Order: sequence, then C-alpha cells, then structure tokens
Amino acid sequence: MRIATTIFLTDETIRPVRLARELEQRGFDGLYLPEHTHIPASRDTPAPMGEPLPREYGRTLDPFVALGQAAAVTERLGLGTGITLVAQHDPIGLAKQIATLDHLSGGRLTFGVGFGWNVEEAADHGVEWSTRRELTRDRVALMRALWAAEPTAYKGEFASVRASYAFPKPVHGAPRTLIGGAAGPRLFGQIAEYADGWLPIGGRGLAETLPVLRRAWADAGRAGEPLVVPYAVRPSPGKLAHYRELGLPEVVLQLPAAGEAEVLRTLDDFAQYL
Repeated sequence: MRIATTIFLTDETIRPVRLARELEQRGFDGLYLPEHTHIPASRDTPAPMGEPLPREYGRTLDPFVALGQAAAVTERLGLGTGITLVAQHDPIGLAKQIATLDHLSGGRLTFGVGFGWNVEEAADHGVEWSTRRELTRDRVALMRALWAAEPTAYKGEFASVRASYAFPKPVHGAPRTLIGGAAGPRLFGQIAEYADGWLPIGGRGLAETLPVLRRAWADAGRAGEPLVVPYAVRPSPGKLAHYRELGLPEVVLQLPAAGEAEVLRTLDDFAQYL
C-alpha cells in the first residue's frame, strides 16, 4: 500500500521544495495539496471541521504552483490535489494547468475533484450553489475534450469549447481522477459516471460503504473496481492494517500545517508506516 501525505501549505509553513525533497528521500509515495482561493471574512456557512475555522484555510498556497515546485525537485513522488474546487475555475485554463503539470512531472498527477463546503467562497466565483455538482461534471467533461488525442468539440449545459489544438496532453490521456465527498448514492453515482475512484476524508466506515460503491460501479457498466484512497488520515498501526486488509492501494496521511521542524518530526513518526 502506497503511503502519501497531505498538508495545508501556507506562507507560514514548511516550503514545498523542502517538503517534497524530504518526502522522496524518506520513501513516501505522494504529496496532495488542498485548495481554497480565499475565505470570506463574513460567512454564514458553518465549517464542517468545526469553528473557529483553522488559520491555514485562509492562507493556502495555490496547489498547482506549489505542486509544480515539488515536481521540479523530485523524480518519483506522486503529486495530487485534495481537492480541486473545479466549479470555481475556468475549465479551459484549468485543463491547461493540469495537462502542463502532468506532462512536466512525467504523468505523476492525481486530479482530486471536490464540490466544496463554503457557499460564500463559491458565490464570489459566480457559482450557483445548488448546481455546483452538475457544473463540476460539465467542466470535467469539457477538460477531457481538450485532452483528447484529436481536436474534439464539447457542448455542455454550462459551457462549450470548439474542437481545438490543446497541448500538452496528460501523459496517460487523462490524469487519475478521484472524487472527494461523503458516502452516498449521489456521490457514488457520480464517481461511477466520470471518475476513477473515491477520496474519502478520514476513511471511516469503509467496510460498510465499499460494497455500495462497488455495486454502483458495476451497475454503471464500469470494468474492474473503483480506486479508494482514504484521505487526511490520522494514522495508527491498526487503522493502516485495516486498510491493507480491505485491499486499498494507497492512503494519504495528514501532516500538520506547521513549520519545518514540526513537519519533519511528524515525518519521522510516520516512517513506521512505510
């Protein structure tokens, strides 16, 4: 089982170049970064992780810029977004960012897709909250048209693109795509429709939810099984042993949003799981 990490990298934490080098040298398999463009100072949306909202949420580095730095100083470290708020992006520009990072890293990118929780943040991007899931699906489909081997047009409910020359292409046609979110028929249906698997935060209850996801996958006519990668996990030997018993290919461990010394101490602690 691959052991990757995630962290809220900010202007106050360890820098991406130092972290990426340490992760690769120590034998960790990946680095996933979250995304928030901004956190409105006044909001009615309660934070699902509790209030007050941790300081790092309003200080996150742009994940694609930070992952680009990480890619440049590593050779095998997996790179991922956990997650990209797709509805808040122009899909043509996002398709170019993703394809460029995947191309320059030699196909190491995992594209984590999410729908968000912050209504006010999304509203500042012009996102209608009730349609954000449909908007996300539409934008992913448009991006895949741009990644196609031949110029391919796309006309969707929310956006369209002409058949275009759009290079570079992702190394494997499209990056591995995982959707984050809470277990349920709606989410599992979306995963089966247009993703490669699920990025469940924390990874609780997987013994019960995995069969449900696999049924949705099979009902959609998808071959094989969906990937499941528990995300932002607070590790323990028993928890990781459970994931291995479930046959999961990868787990993403949560690092503190802290300075270099604390993050490196945490990596020392996490080394027992490699």
